[in-house]
Amino acid sequence: MTILSRFIGRLYKLPPAETHDISIEKGLEISMLDGVILRADRYYVKDAINQPTLLVRTPYGRSKLGVIWGYVFAERGFQVVIQSCRGTDDSEGQISPFRGEGQDGLATIQWLKAQAWFDGRLGMAGPSYMGYTQWAVAKHAGESLKAFSTQVTTSEFYSAIRPSGSLSLEIFLQWIQITNSFNSSAFHYFKSALDMKKRMKLATEHLPLMDADEIVVNKKLSYWSDWLEHTENDAWWKPEDFSDTVSEIKAPNHLISGWYDFLVVQLLRDYNALVEAGNKPYLTIGPWAHSSNGLAETGLRESLQWLRAHILGEEDKLRKSPVRVFVMGADEWREMEAWPPKDTQKMEWYLHTGKQLKTELPPDSEPSQYTFNPAEPTPNVGGATNATFAKGAGALDNRKLEARDDVLTFTTPSLDEAVELMGTVSARIFVSSSLGFTDFFVRLCDVYPSGKSMNICDGLIRLTPEAYSPMENGVLELEIQLSPTAYQFKKGHSIRLQISSGAHPRFARNLGTGEAIATATSLKVAEQRVYHDSEHPSALILPRIIA
Repeated sequence: MTILSRFIGRLYKLPPAETHDISIEKGLEISMLDGVILRADRYYVKDAINQPTLLVRTPYGRSKLGVIWGYVFAERGFQVVIQSCRGTDDSEGQISPFRGEGQDGLATIQWLKAQAWFDGRLGMAGPSYMGYTQWAVAKHAGESLKAFSTQVTTSEFYSAIRPSGSLSLEIFLQWIQITNSFNSSAFHYFKSALDMKKRMKLATEHLPLMDADEIVVNKKLSYWSDWLEHTENDAWWKPEDFSDTVSEIKAPNHLISGWYDFLVVQLLRDYNALVEAGNKPYLTIGPWAHSSNGLAETGLRESLQWLRAHILGEEDKLRKSPVRVFVMGADEWREMEAWPPKDTQKMEWYLHTGKQLKTELPPDSEPSQYTFNPAEPTPNVGGATNATFAKGAGALDNRKLEARDDVLTFTTPSLDEAVELMGTVSARIFVSSSLGFTDFFVRLCDVYPSGKSMNICDGLIRLTPEAYSPMENGVLELEIQLSPTAYQFKKGHSIRLQISSGAHPRFARNLGTGEAIATATSLKVAEQRVYHDSEHPSALILPRIIA
């Protein structure tokens, strides 16, 4: 793999390799507490002594990961242990995603400490699920853990799988398909990738949702049933929630994400917990979706630099500012001391009749109305989806979506000057519905002079009669948090707010009946109203940078 690793080194602008003479010890057997054997591969320089160890735990096929991560880090000062998680590759046991990774990870670290080649210095890195496995052990890893880097991930997955009580349908069905494919032959992986779109369309349109896993991978999966059954953050989820340990972790962490990653909200929550506890993490956020090539490149390069700085003593090569974010629209990287920056102020744009956004309060007016039909659900266009097999993630032109009868839009006049945002966007909207069970989805867009409408960030809220009590007139006041962003609206552009009742299949459509999400098949049409008058001043609230 020397040719490939050299190519990756040049392409990703990595530090020069110290050697290309890498040995691999395959199929290392590591016993877990219950006797199950997990297997790992070790990449190392033969006869080298006193080299720190990088541990990567993955459900995605360790040999595929080793092609890049194993060689790149081993050629640059580390020995690398890549382990297949329980029930994946040739590791024994049954896969149960996001469960048991703490116990298995700590058992693996204890095994590492007993090896003659382990020099007492441990680092961890990796994106997505590999990031979660780091959070699962970081508190109890001991003093051997010198540094780690969690990328496009979270310390708990309940809020990602069941956002606002809804279901991240497409993303986690894709995850199921991808995970099963990674543990197949190359032929079956390629074949499954080819028919992914067809299977996904069938699965996301099918009711009841309890059958969707079988449509995607031709078998029933107990964990899919568990995800659907446990709608609340209950005792089933709590043992695998490591968010309460984040503030107790002292090993330095570099957190990396993208503005269109579906886990950026959770990653920033973990970052803020570290900062509030007095730690000094680094943060990098670019213009990427979860599986973007640019994110993979930056994650590899930055985590290598981070570990070399804190484990090999190259701290002088770190950037000076701990926070680096990409400002979309301006297409510029900005460095700062903290996120969110302190020099912001709330900018409110009020909804008015005539599909307008204005800075002045609205006069008395009739509400805007639309109908949501779950038989023909409002589709998702772009945003924080998984870009692995499709081009559907990130910023896309929303004009076709906005032409639908079940989507409302409110737009500012052309801007006289640039408006730059940094932080969390929110919307305060006054609504009513003919149903007690329904969703409201809001999205911020940049409207170009040409008319194209590019999505920036969004958020969804799921209503139930128990959780939301209306005012005397039946109107609900909703505070909807959109995902954070760093964005510049250029002079001559306009700011647009979309309001609808779904983004299917990114979020599972609300059927309107209140039935259990796993077994529901009945559908009810929702008649929706959005109020924008003096008593109900619905508004888009933006965190504007103070010039």
